[in-house]
Amino acid sequence: MEQTTFSKMLDENLDTLNFKVGSLISGVIVDLTDDWVVIHVGLKSEPIIARNEFLADEADKKLEIGDEVKVTLEAIEDGHGSTRVSRLRAMHDESWSKLEESLSSGTIIKGYITGKVRGGMTVEVGGVRAFLPGSLVDTRPLESFDHLEKSFQEFKVIKLDKEKSNVVLSRKAVQEDINSEEREKIFATIQEGSQISGVIKNLTDYGAFVDLGGIDGLLHITDITWKRINHPSEVLKVGEEMELKVTKFDKEKSRISLGLKQLSEDPWENIKDTYPVNSINKAKVTSLTDYGFFAELDSNTEGLVHVSEIDWTNKNIHPSKVVSAGDEVDVMVLEIDIEKRRISLGMKQCVENPWTVFADNHSLDDKVEGEVSSLTDFGMFVSLDGGIDGLIHLSDLSWTEKEEEAVKNYKKGQKVEAVILAMDAHKERISLGIKQLTEDSFETFAKEHPKGTKLSAKVESIEGDNVNLIIGSNIPGVLKFREVKDNPPEIGSDIEALVTSIGRKDRTINLSIRAMEKADEKSILEENVEKNKEIEASSKTSIGDLIKDELEDSSSNNDEEV
Repeated sequence: MEQTTFSKMLDENLDTLNFKVGSLISGVIVDLTDDWVVIHVGLKSEPIIARNEFLADEADKKLEIGDEVKVTLEAIEDGHGSTRVSRLRAMHDESWSKLEESLSSGTIIKGYITGKVRGGMTVEVGGVRAFLPGSLVDTRPLESFDHLEKSFQEFKVIKLDKEKSNVVLSRKAVQEDINSEEREKIFATIQEGSQISGVIKNLTDYGAFVDLGGIDGLLHITDITWKRINHPSEVLKVGEEMELKVTKFDKEKSRISLGLKQLSEDPWENIKDTYPVNSINKAKVTSLTDYGFFAELDSNTEGLVHVSEIDWTNKNIHPSKVVSAGDEVDVMVLEIDIEKRRISLGMKQCVENPWTVFADNHSLDDKVEGEVSSLTDFGMFVSLDGGIDGLIHLSDLSWTEKEEEAVKNYKKGQKVEAVILAMDAHKERISLGIKQLTEDSFETFAKEHPKGTKLSAKVESIEGDNVNLIIGSNIPGVLKFREVKDNPPEIGSDIEALVTSIGRKDRTINLSIRAMEKADEKSILEENVEKNKEIEASSKTSIGDLIKDELEDSSSNNDEEV
């Protein structure tokens, strides 16, 4: 029966065919593949047409063998023994009449979006190429047209110029017609606090537009999830259908605000019970920044590990040196700000504090060893046990050398021994000293040579008002030049002077020749006084002795006279 009908159709076609090049003829599909369509038109050969010329037909119905189609005869014999026909040319004239009717009546036509061009998209409408401006793709601006490419859509014709083959379409106009009809239905049923189904239509930096079945609602980025996200695409996909909550409804302005997170319990209501301060929890690294990294405690709760809370010994380490997105790490809850919905986390707190360990295992004046890790303008850092550094200030390098000279004796990587001068685990500070490994020769000398001591010194130099001296091997001294200006000493000569004061701040012994001379004079005077006392004590020339002698002499004379 089917074969008889098919043969009859062929015979009818043959009777009515006009075999002039450019004429519109009827053909029957006799074979189909994914790429090609074979047409029987009653000629010697059966022309083959690319299947993509039948896009419009595919939109209306599925092509099948036996279907009658209109084609345009381009060549009865193309020089290779084949007949050449075109479905697109046949459709072209038909399509222009349909386009003209759509423009005048405002009816909807169907077309196939073939691709993107600058400013919009190209659309195939029955063999006619049309242009869809980007501003007329949808009722709302779209960041991307990718989801519409290679799909059939409905349009209205807004501009037509057959001579220039210029056709401009609008998908937006169709959407507005649909929306206007459906809007009233939705507005009649919608209310704040109610749940509603929608399809994600478009994603922007600030949220997502949701198709509610004729009207769009806005799902703001802050209402997508309880946790922080940088872009809606982290959670949502275009075309995804979901249940949402109406958070705000303004009928007059036709605005509907939606929420997704509102359909689940707010994790912040019991956050302090769920994640107590100082508790250690597993967390998943979600993103890295220059100032730290974010870690997810659960699907709705995320906290920040600041760069200063990553490592005990390196305060400025970049997160990428320690973790990567997706890593699971141990973190401690440091602080919770419910009002600002912020959780501060720490990674270093999950391991022992090396500063505390060091302080527990060492005491002041202990000797330690380490390597010079860095040199600075104010001293040098020495690496110690536990990966921590201690500071040796320039003033603690040497008892005798100047600071700028003493530091030249050290270089990075050099092993040194030092004494612990101070420790503060809380402030993460350890002060060390190298000069404290030996006795202070200046203090020793000062104790042995207090003020008033006479000593010998060598003239090192004369500078301005001072004569610089060297006492012993390396103890500096100074003498005022005014004391010797009448007879300046030679460099390298020895002088004697008296210690007048100890300058501990500048570590210098202050000397004076005049003070020594006065001291000598005083000493001589005191010696003379003592000698006079001795002479007086040994001689009888005192008045008492003379009176006594006189009385004794007078008594003796009287006795003789008697």
